[in-house]
Amino acid sequence: MTLSLSDLAKTTQDVYERNADRFDAERLKTLFERNWLDRFLSFVPDKGNVLDLGCGAGDPIASYIISKGYVLTGVDASAAMLRLARGKFPDGDWRQMDMRALDMPERFHGIIGWDSFFHLTRAEQRSVLPKIAEQLHPLGALLLTVGADDGEVSGQVGDDAVYHASLSIKEYTTILETCGLKVVNFRPEDPNCMFRTILLAQKLPS
Repeated sequence: MTLSLSDLAKTTQDVYERNADRFDAERLKTLFERNWLDRFLSFVPDKGNVLDLGCGAGDPIASYIISKGYVLTGVDASAAMLRLARGKFPDGDWRQMDMRALDMPERFHGIIGWDSFFHLTRAEQRSVLPKIAEQLHPLGALLLTVGADDGEVSGQVGDDAVYHASLSIKEYTTILETCGLKVVNFRPEDPNCMFRTILLAQKLPS
């Protein structure tokens, strides 16, 4: 049975929970993301703290950030993903949390939502972006993978379909500016990053 996009939006978290081991095994770990990660980290002070939203099993994004000496907190809605992350990095700070309910006591020098934020519906993205902004220190950086255009599509994890959505860059820019962030770079379908669409922003000084 083919699910509608609205139904996929409700089942995507469960897909990751069921497919955690397979996803981790098949996840490319070549660090094709390195150039964008380095740009993001250039805004983060040495030994600064970074929040990884939708950290999954912790490899390769979280592991790379940790290897560079930053203090990483990983959050994910999937207990199975976090079990894998804790197995790889037992001393890490891994927390089970749905980013839609993001509310943490600390502030971060950088927040990243790589291949995770775009699983939220457009309405949820509009609601979550101000919460993300609130968790950032002044001059903190935000790195997201989004879509090249406003819309909804389906993707694949294992044998299951998953939901993806994006706002337009104009709307992202408007929301972020309202929250005190400026867009530093927007690169649609970067051919040097497996055609990910990248949004990099920085929070303005208070």
